[in-house]
Amino acid sequence: MNARVPTAPATPTTPADDIDAVALQSFVDERWDDVIVDRLVDYIAIPAKSPAFDRDWVAHGHIERVITDAARWVESQKVAGLRLEIVRLEGRTPVLFFEIPASDGTRREPDGRRETARTVLLYGHLDKQPEFTGWRADLGPWTPKYKDGKLYGRGGADDGYAVYAAITAIQALDRQGIAHPRCVGLIETCEESGSYDLPPYIDALRDRLGDVSLVVCLDSGCGNYDQLWLTTSLRGNVTGVLEVQVLDEGVHSGDASGVVPSSFRIMRQLFDRIEDSADGRLLPQSFHCAVPAERVEQAHRTAEILGDLVWKRFPWSCGDHGETVQPTTTDPIRALLNRTWEPTLSVTGAEGLPPIADAGNVLRPRTAFKLSLRLPPLVDGPTALAELKTVLEIDAPYQSKVAFRPDRGIATGWNAPDLEPWLADALDDASHAAFGAPCGFLGQGGTIPLMSLLETGFPKAQFMVCGVLGPHSNAHGPNEFLHVPYARKLTAAVSRLIAASAA
Repeated sequence: MNARVPTAPATPTTPADDIDAVALQSFVDERWDDVIVDRLVDYIAIPAKSPAFDRDWVAHGHIERVITDAARWVESQKVAGLRLEIVRLEGRTPVLFFEIPASDGTRREPDGRRETARTVLLYGHLDKQPEFTGWRADLGPWTPKYKDGKLYGRGGADDGYAVYAAITAIQALDRQGIAHPRCVGLIETCEESGSYDLPPYIDALRDRLGDVSLVVCLDSGCGNYDQLWLTTSLRGNVTGVLEVQVLDEGVHSGDASGVVPSSFRIMRQLFDRIEDSADGRLLPQSFHCAVPAERVEQAHRTAEILGDLVWKRFPWSCGDHGETVQPTTTDPIRALLNRTWEPTLSVTGAEGLPPIADAGNVLRPRTAFKLSLRLPPLVDGPTALAELKTVLEIDAPYQSKVAFRPDRGIATGWNAPDLEPWLADALDDASHAAFGAPCGFLGQGGTIPLMSLLETGFPKAQFMVCGVLGPHSNAHGPNEFLHVPYARKLTAAVSRLIAASAA
């Protein structure tokens, strides 16, 4: 799909410093209320699960539908000079790529003979996490509901809104004749699977991407809904299945226990090799790294802003007398660093365990756990994977069959480069204009594989990594929602950042 170029871009007459903030926010609000929310309602209803969770994604056609819907909408906006294509590489999930020339008409040619324009790369994704359990009775992953400024359902905040917000941010500048640089969009459909399809697209599109000077990623989170938040770091991620097998079939537990070792007990021994069960600290030293002094200092400042919200933002379970489950720490500074610069291990799925209602007196032949190892931003993902596999598989207890099978898309984390003065000023200005508060700085415990890849490919680029996933928004879990009032203001802030990058 290629968009016709309807008109040549008009030369702007208004400098970025003269943006009418009220008019900008009003335009963005109207677009969200009249267009974007409706588009996201349709999007949420489509179970476009990432390939890791839907092996038959091609046959089901859900990913094809969401990327086609997004492409048609972008094309329909008639942005001056727009070029758009759904790029397809054999055997891989598709990517939506669009290009909008600089508002003064300057455009980088592939042969490099013309002046190279500064380029802003806008990133998002359209694939989703699976359903999960525990949704409220009136909600569901594929049944969107808009109430009290929150749009519930899977994927709206993570990350279906990104492409619509990115185009709207550019339109808001065009409406006022504000100069903007060349902008390209890269919207993938494999992020929730680890973005393993993305590197070949980066290679294929490298000439068309141009000289990327600013990356705007709309797939991250926020500490509260009161200000703009810049993501300063992301953890890496190693995932895979650890399996222990001791029998070819289940046997009577009374007959065999005491002779046949339990596959679950063996699994516990393997976990003891990598994790201290008392406090959750991971034992291999290579999984850890030193925290840069600047990130520690930022954690102190962020803790002053958020306080106990750092840990109270989660849906803690309450006991019979109203007591909540206690976090690993109630120190906001320690909590911030734990979730962003410490390695952690989570079990996210299991096989070999029958439902309780069907559990007889049987010694099970095997136990399998899906593991998610989060790594500090400066730890190499492939190196950690190699050590994890070795530690788990070597010298198996009782000579049982132990195997760790890693998933595709192993990701190394990312630590943001130092902010150039213009970007630091622009972020603060944008936050004050949209929210009336300064920009906050927050590391994230999640993973966006593209960031380290882009920093390697564009070492001079600056990064604005941000998003709408704030307190209780619960990405990947039940009752996920998009905080629409925050998304409106974030879109306006992104618009101002794009304008500032043209100076």
